[in-house]
Parts: sequence; C-alpha cells; structure tokens
Amino acid sequence: MKSAVLTGTRQMSIQELEKPKPGKGEVLIRVKACGICGTDIHIFEGDKGAADNPIPIVLGHEFSGLVEELGGEVTNVKVGEHVCVDPNVMCQECYYCKSGSGHFCENMTGIGTTVNGGFAEYCAVPVRQIYKLADTTTFAEGAMAEPLACCLHGIDLCELAPGDNVVVIGGGTIGLLMLQLARLCGAARVMLVEPVQSKRETGKKLGADICIDPTSEDVQMVLQKAGIHHVRCVIECVGKIQTLQQAIEIAGKKSIVMMFGLTKPDDKLSIQPYEIFKKEIVLKSSFINPYTMERAVSLINQRCIDINSVLAEDIAVEELGEVLGDSEKRSQGKIIVRS
Repeated sequence: MKSAVLTGTRQMSIQELEKPKPGKGEVLIRVKACGICGTDIHIFEGDKGAADNPIPIVLGHEFSGLVEELGGEVTNVKVGEHVCVDPNVMCQECYYCKSGSGHFCENMTGIGTTVNGGFAEYCAVPVRQIYKLADTTTFAEGAMAEPLACCLHGIDLCELAPGDNVVVIGGGTIGLLMLQLARLCGAARVMLVEPVQSKRETGKKLGADICIDPTSEDVQMVLQKAGIHHVRCVIECVGKIQTLQQAIEIAGKKSIVMMFGLTKPDDKLSIQPYEIFKKEIVLKSSFINPYTMERAVSLINQRCIDINSVLAEDIAVEELGEVLGDSEKRSQGKIIVRS
C-alpha cells in the first residue's frame, strides 16, 4: 500500500508498505481522509508531540474511511461502513485507566504517533476505537472528529456558563472550533483575536461578535470600547509565548485561561505571580481527547458544528512532505490528505 513514511527530521518519502492484516478485535480501515495536525508538524520538525515518536513511522491520527475487513471476533461492525477513529488506545489496566483518567495511560498506543497511522491507504485499528459516521457526513468532516474531541475536553475544563464573555486567541482550525463550542455552551459574547483577515472573516461567519486584529488594534481597548468589562475565559489556541502572555493580560478577575495551543517542548513562559494573584486567575491546560469522541461525532453527524468552513484544501499523499515543510501553506487552514 502507498504510505507517507517519516524517516527523519523533515524527511518524508512515499513508500510501498505491506497492507496490514486486522488481528483479533481489529478492523482494517481503507483511509479516505486524514487531516494534518499541529502535532504532525511538531514531529516532522523533530519536536516531541504528546508522546515519544519512533522513526520511521507513518503519521496521521485524524482520519476516517471505510471498513475494509474484519478481524477475529468482530461482530458489531459491517464491511463498507463509514467510520472515524479515536487514535488514542488506552491499556485499560494501569493506574490512570482504572482511575478514570485514561488519557494519562502509562501504556498508551497512539495510532499515527507511536504506531503507523492514517497517511497511508490502509490502517488496522482496534474495533473499540472506531465511531460510525452518518450517511450525510463526509469523510473530511469525519476526520475532524478527533480534533473536535480534543476541543471538547478543553471547553469542558473552561467551565463556561451561559452569559459568559469568552476571548479566543487564534483563528486557525482549533480556534474556530473553540469559537463554535463556546457559542454552544451559551457564551453571551465571543471575541476572536486573529491577525489574518480571511480567518477573522470566517470567525465572524461562525459566530464571533468581535474580531480583533492584534497587529493594528489594542485588544484591551477594543474590548473596553465594546463595553466588555469582564472576560470570564480566554482560550489560547496559538501555542506561542507571546499569545500566552496576552491571554493572561486579557483575562478578567476570577477567570480561567485555557492554554490549549501546543508550544515547543522547551518553551518557557515568564509570568508575574502577582498578576495571577490579584485577579485570581486559574491557568489550565488540556491533554488530548479523553472520553469525548462520542460527543464529537454526534455534533458532526447532527450538523451542530460547521466543519467545512474550517477546511482549507485537499491534497494527495505525495504532497504531504512538501506541505508539512511549508509554513505558508499550512497557515491557510485545515488541510486534508485524501485517498
């Protein structure tokens, strides 16, 4: 099968690998769509993602496709069904799994991060990791279930209540999903801070009340002029030190700052404890997608989230290495590798 294999830092080649055979309790997925994630970029650049990554490896953990073949003892799935995949396989035996915090599993298998994933024609996965897509859900939309599930975990931790004011920093794929989820949680006003005009326009379309260009506008001043005197939650979706510091500055008293964007592993954030103290800010972070895939798939299947507005373009697997190495192309939005 045709596969994009990461062979080293910024080194990727298209290779013919043996088609996987589904084992007991597994299904073989014919991959139809696989999204490029920020984690893929970090690993491509030689940084650590959410786990240690072996080389060589086939990346790709945001994917959907058709059930091609059933392994032994699989009875609840049919060949030909449209499905998406939760790539984080918990061992179900360690302390964290048995304590209800399986996303910290000590023996986690990451499909597309620790074992071969979706940037290939086929991928074998445990049947318990698949979720069925509605007939009206496209494969590209289905591939977005995993990032949406990650966002759901993050938004849960934000503890939003109807009537809250929320600022989202970063209008990329994750920021635009977070914006929509904040709306679904009942936020009274949602503000988007984003330097790229086209992304601000998309944010406005998806429900942002105010879109702010931080390169030409003073964020605090814009909020003040709009009569927004208290920001209950700031969701940072960029993963840069500058925007993390900005999030703390914007946050109101007795607020939550969600540090959702993935920074480089060695980045260090300099904060003033007094600033946290005097506003009683709670700093939070969110790690992968524990127990939220079912909800994410339901939101997509029921058309509660506009996925298509955050998608940029489709590419062939042969173009993957070029796109991963081109920050300008990546910045356009969510890119889907289609088979």
